[in-house]
Amino acid sequence: MFSSIPHPVYPQALRCLSSRCILSKTTLVPASRTLNRFPTHARTRQLATSSKSSFPLPPLTKLTVDRPKSILIVNKLRTQPVILAIDAFLEHVHATYPGVRVFHEDRPDIPHGAEVWKPGPNAEKIGLVVTLGGDGTILHASSLFSAGAVPPVLSFSMGTLGFLLPFHIDDFAKALECVFEGKATILNRMRLACNFYNKDLAKKGNDGDDWQVMNEIALHRGSSPHLNTIDIFVDGQHLTEAVSDGLIVSTPTGSTAYSLSAGGPIVHPSLSALVLTPICPRSLSFRPLVFPASSVITLRIGDRSRSPAGVSMDGRTSHILNPGECVSVQASPYPVPCINRSSIIEPGDEGEHHEGAGPGKDDDWVRDINNLLQYNATFRSKALLRHSRT
Repeated sequence: MFSSIPHPVYPQALRCLSSRCILSKTTLVPASRTLNRFPTHARTRQLATSSKSSFPLPPLTKLTVDRPKSILIVNKLRTQPVILAIDAFLEHVHATYPGVRVFHEDRPDIPHGAEVWKPGPNAEKIGLVVTLGGDGTILHASSLFSAGAVPPVLSFSMGTLGFLLPFHIDDFAKALECVFEGKATILNRMRLACNFYNKDLAKKGNDGDDWQVMNEIALHRGSSPHLNTIDIFVDGQHLTEAVSDGLIVSTPTGSTAYSLSAGGPIVHPSLSALVLTPICPRSLSFRPLVFPASSVITLRIGDRSRSPAGVSMDGRTSHILNPGECVSVQASPYPVPCINRSSIIEPGDEGEHHEGAGPGKDDDWVRDINNLLQYNATFRSKALLRHSRT
């Protein structure tokens, strides 16, 4: 029965084409072993068993972005500030970069001067994604590219604080200038590839592509009053049976989101790793774990579980897993290339910055955990931090 399920495909080389970083030159790697312990989970272990990738996914890429020929605008709900920002952006692009096509999602509120763009295999090729909103807007932009490579993403804050918002909307002209002049560099933010299977290990759903997740996938008990019982497998080995409100598998980018609220560690986004965090476990000895990006984590709803588990990916409910069903999670070969602020802001501009988008540094992340999380800040240091911003 299992022979009909394709083996995982693992990347063997990194190739960059037209400013899009994709992992290519893949080969089929068969399962390396099948454990004979825990016979009730034999087929699930067989699905989860996998060889290690020959190299870790490299998120930090000092590559410049090619001059884009098309731009996709992704924005949050069109409040008045967003409408004004889009109009100013479109006017600037059409006046400064003639010939560049500007697209917008196929929504009723598509702005005047933008072409309609629909995701899918026949979608128009996009050279640059521009987001206007918060972190959730970037997660939505990532979901639009559920198959294949993601174009470079240039994110602008509309007054919202967030780890994925290096630029304020007032800086869009300078940011675009640096992108079109080839000065911008990118940070490849890792995504997760998720596949769902029924009790017979047949892939659920009609879509053959993996589900691409930028922050995290969470299994939770939802509205049920009962705890979930979830068997955890790592590269085919049965790790433990978790009895809890749920489990979270996150990327380094997602380590500062839901996983952090559940007590998970903060992981630098330039690392290749998968973070497993329990949600209110019954056992006090269940601690979060960090795995290499080459790992395959399989979460199976235990036969003793008294209710199904809800599944949310990047904050959106997507599946219901019944007892005996499982989800397989591993690193995706298609990261999200995000443009860094530190590669654009000039040294002389460090004194001019907006809340949530501080001066350019060698590491934007250090600035973010201090400014946004106020990491390890005492009452006195918080007061100093507020004073330094005035």
